[in-house]
Amino acid sequence: MELKKKNERKAGVVLHPTSLPGPWGIGDIGAEAFKFIDLMADAGVKIWQILPLTPTGSDGCPYNSFSAFAGNELIIDITALQKKGLIPENIRHPGFNDKSVDYKSVIPFKLELIYKAAQNFFGSSRSRSDFEKFRVANKWWLDDYALYKAISDSCDNVSWKFWPEGLKKKEKKAVDKFAKEHQSEILRYQFGQWLFFSQWKELKTYANSKNVEILGDIPIFLSFDSADVWANQEIFKMVDGVMSEVSGVPPDYFSADGQLWGNPLYDWEVLAKSGFRWWVDRFRHNLTMYDMIRLDHFRGFSEYWAVPSSENTARNGVWKKTPGSELFTAVFDRLGEFSVIAEDLGNIDESVKELKKEFNFPGMKVLHFAFYGGTDHEFLPHNFTGTNCAVYTGTHDNDTTVGWYWSATDDTRRFVNHYLDTDGHEINWKMIRLALSSIADKAFFPLQDVLGWGSDCRFNIPGTTGPHNWTWRFRHGDLAKAHIDRLRGIIVAYNRM
Repeated sequence: MELKKKNERKAGVVLHPTSLPGPWGIGDIGAEAFKFIDLMADAGVKIWQILPLTPTGSDGCPYNSFSAFAGNELIIDITALQKKGLIPENIRHPGFNDKSVDYKSVIPFKLELIYKAAQNFFGSSRSRSDFEKFRVANKWWLDDYALYKAISDSCDNVSWKFWPEGLKKKEKKAVDKFAKEHQSEILRYQFGQWLFFSQWKELKTYANSKNVEILGDIPIFLSFDSADVWANQEIFKMVDGVMSEVSGVPPDYFSADGQLWGNPLYDWEVLAKSGFRWWVDRFRHNLTMYDMIRLDHFRGFSEYWAVPSSENTARNGVWKKTPGSELFTAVFDRLGEFSVIAEDLGNIDESVKELKKEFNFPGMKVLHFAFYGGTDHEFLPHNFTGTNCAVYTGTHDNDTTVGWYWSATDDTRRFVNHYLDTDGHEINWKMIRLALSSIADKAFFPLQDVLGWGSDCRFNIPGTTGPHNWTWRFRHGDLAKAHIDRLRGIIVAYNRM
């Protein structure tokens, strides 16, 4: 008897949880996230792609985090805490904007509520067994994170390189003394992480029960001001917190000057001597949170762009080798196989292609980039050479499809119109259909493209900072049954159920 081959063709929506509707100033992992999963399941969408869920600062950037392991307390469901009696029902809050996130007002508001919930939890006779189990199981990263945040608070949130010398260098005597004197503050941060991971586990379990997988995101680099860099200074190229070179990328699609990220660079020789233990732990942790993993800036696992720290742009950097093959071999030897998507956009050379091929990682093909350079562009679907890839209308770094189309040159629009046999009407649906009809195993589109919205709903403009980035939200009723029915029809037509 011939067994029927499993259908690998799947559709996915790109939406960060902060963009969900809700009353608390920012999307969270509460009721609206469960409703969104229901809608995706109804549409036949099998993958929900999100950005990193790690803690962010006032810029809201998920790629600029205080930790590679901790969860973002800003997306904890406050309503659930009310139902558990940890905070009052009658909370007064500012008149939050339901179309965007104002991090400067949301951060103090939500963190104060979590602080009060912690006070009520530790001040009551509630059972702490689940909390204690979480503390023990996650001690290997949780202790450093909670300690880092407590010290940072006590030092007015200045960079750790300006902390008192003993704390800056994580000397045992200084750290033990601080921990003893600030037990309640450390517990509060451990409590916040317990809340986050308890809620996230419930949401992911629900998504999987609806046959929706979660595609998470691992940025290759870490923020200098993070618990991981402070606690593991020996695995980075720095001396007493001073970096001679920092991360970035050369000029590419997004920026004529490249992008000067400024992250610390790994000391790959030190990491290799430990069998890449820190990276193995990072992957293991993320696999408890996600079903699939997107590796951001995959080029950095083959070579990284090292920029002198004195430079103001990323133009004058150099490529340096990364032991990517040895790293992934160590990871898969320890953890077994798991599903990966390599973000291989930008300046890609043969070494990157060989690394992808060695581990059979699917790369990304972005349709917004396909209409520049002629009919032989590798991102045009008729040029796809195999199914092992992920096609996107656009990513979180692109304009929305409607915004992209109407800001394109006349020549580009004429090419798009000819290729899709369109006059530009409902270009978002034409591009979604193009992605879904391709031979790529996985096809993704941001929710903004389903809604048909323009550039004012773009999620991020790479190389820029400001309130236009990472703040977009949709509202109750924006995603209607008509959207879901139409999407389901296309997904069924192209065998992605």
